[in-house]
Amino acid sequence: MSVKARRISGRLETVVTKVNYAFDPVDDDKIIRNRLLTRTTTTRGEPPLKKLQKKFTSFVLEVDKDEENYDECGRLAKAFLQELSTFEIPLLKSQAVVEANRREKESFNEVKDETERQITQAKTEIEDLKKQLEESKIDRLHKEECETIRKLISAQPPRSETEKVIYELNKEIAELEAESTASWRLLELRKKQFALLLHVVDELQNTMEDEQKSLVDEIRTALDDQRNVTEPMSVD
Repeated sequence: MSVKARRISGRLETVVTKVNYAFDPVDDDKIIRNRLLTRTTTTRGEPPLKKLQKKFTSFVLEVDKDEENYDECGRLAKAFLQELSTFEIPLLKSQAVVEANRREKESFNEVKDETERQITQAKTEIEDLKKQLEESKIDRLHKEECETIRKLISAQPPRSETEKVIYELNKEIAELEAESTASWRLLELRKKQFALLLHVVDELQNTMEDEQKSLVDEIRTALDDQRNVTEPMSVD
């Protein structure tokens, strides 16, 4: 094989390497690559890869002949290179698209990771804020209770006035107790005096009854005596 043929063969290998690099070795990507390689060009006809293979085979067969066919080899080589350039352009475009998609995917993954990190951080911050909110509610409730107690205390008179009022009340209580004791003693005295009075009245009543009885007895005796005296005189 001549130097020119080897150079063309090397370029063909480079194209095949680009085809393999343009798509990842995954089953779905293999299907896409197969569709890309077997698709038709803008003009209807054979798939581009098959046409390229035919032109390369024709060129190699012509080069392997012993005849001096340089013009024909040059023509076939030129036709093959043109077909190779035509086949290489969509591969380069596909390679650029794949590379752009890969970069976009990496960028998307970075954005996804950053978004997930921010979501996790936001959830953590939300939980912290919930705890702070509960603590704030408790603190506010305590402050409201303290404020209510403070208002109640403020509404009360000063300690000195309260002590003065307590002193006055204790004094009044002592006076009332003294008055109550004096009233009780006076009442006891009046009870004794009244009991004595009742006893004296009973004694006087008994005495009067006794005197009345004695007086009645004396009158009755006198009447009896007078009657006894008058009876003999009437007999005479």
